[in-house]
Amino acid sequence: MEYIILFGLLGVLLALGVPVAFSLLAATLATVVYLAIPPIVVFQQMGADITSVALLAIPLFIFTGELMMKGGLSDRMIALAGSMVGHIRGGLGQVTVVGSTLFGGVSGSAIADVSAIGGTMIPQMKKRGYDADFAVNITISAALVALLVPPSHNMILYSASAGGGVSISDLFAAGIMPALLLAAALMITAYVIARKRGYAAEPFPGLPAVLARLIAAIPGLLLVGIIFGGIRAGVFTAVESASIAVVYATIVTGLVYRHMSWSAFKAACTAAARTSGAVLFIIGCAGAFGWLMAWMQVPAMTVELLQAATDNPIIVLLLINIILLLLGTFMDMAPVIIICTPIFLPVAKAYGVDPVQFGVILLLNCGIGLITPPVGSVQFVGCAIGRISMAQSMRTIWPFYLACTAVLMLVTFVPALSLWLPSLMK
Repeated sequence: MEYIILFGLLGVLLALGVPVAFSLLAATLATVVYLAIPPIVVFQQMGADITSVALLAIPLFIFTGELMMKGGLSDRMIALAGSMVGHIRGGLGQVTVVGSTLFGGVSGSAIADVSAIGGTMIPQMKKRGYDADFAVNITISAALVALLVPPSHNMILYSASAGGGVSISDLFAAGIMPALLLAAALMITAYVIARKRGYAAEPFPGLPAVLARLIAAIPGLLLVGIIFGGIRAGVFTAVESASIAVVYATIVTGLVYRHMSWSAFKAACTAAARTSGAVLFIIGCAGAFGWLMAWMQVPAMTVELLQAATDNPIIVLLLINIILLLLGTFMDMAPVIIICTPIFLPVAKAYGVDPVQFGVILLLNCGIGLITPPVGSVQFVGCAIGRISMAQSMRTIWPFYLACTAVLMLVTFVPALSLWLPSLMK
């Protein structure tokens, strides 16, 4: 009966449109009351999850991304990307993918990526004769690259959800190859669509212009090297690197770029505080939900159920991907990571999947969910910027879905894509 209360009530509340965090908390409290467990335990678990030292890196990295976004870095990234790939067919679409890849290495957030890059590129594409649906779809798909490159705070969340036993530096390294593969797949898709629709290319500005724009973007790009290199070399922890990133971002945007006004700084602080508060509240509620599932032995039951259903690892991994994709369509990324990691990570390990590889698989699944209704927060932001409905976006987004799904399958069944770089750096 307790399983029906926990999952049944959660499903009903989500179907009614109740926010995910409150749905998780209500389902957890109702089940705890039924089991005669003191409700105070739920709030103790919430507090224990959000006061973890490792999670302190998340609001700091969010703040870093806001500083860079408000401090003019996105404009320099777009200019650099334009000089590099703008001359390819569908040039502005190619610029969007490369710009998102570069900026994602600073923001670590798909929402920040689509807001910063999309806010500039979607209106430009529409002005140059690109269809609005193409402009939105290429932008929201490219934003998923930010989930896989350092300093992705979702990787930190996955590491914490896995009990802290998965190296954050290994996760950062593991996401780089899949991120580049995803970017390449989206660029090829954009090229094919651009040829079919007759989109033009931008003129090549020449090597001197490329070099000048690269030099202008180097201070911002160095942030990725500082974060990843410092953690990988063992110079500082993820939390320490996040603190250094905030200081570095403040110096670059305020003193080097001189683009950070006092009002922009206050706006960055406000936006970071609002986002961090929402993320940490979801983490707390999802953490309490995950604790109750562990207490009810849901992860162990899931392992036994899948092992009883089939001993074929390919089928098991396909089933896990399908479940994660479905969950990602109506739940935000943080609760999916916190809830599903303790359930499916033991299953994946039982079938020989490395925890680092599974982290990349999980993030890719969640990312595709971010551009899929009914929740689809990244798709919602992109459609709002492009001023089209989500239905208009969905009619023509399928080539980008195919590209993302193809990369997901490669990452799932070719472990070297995720594990080669971490092994090379040990």
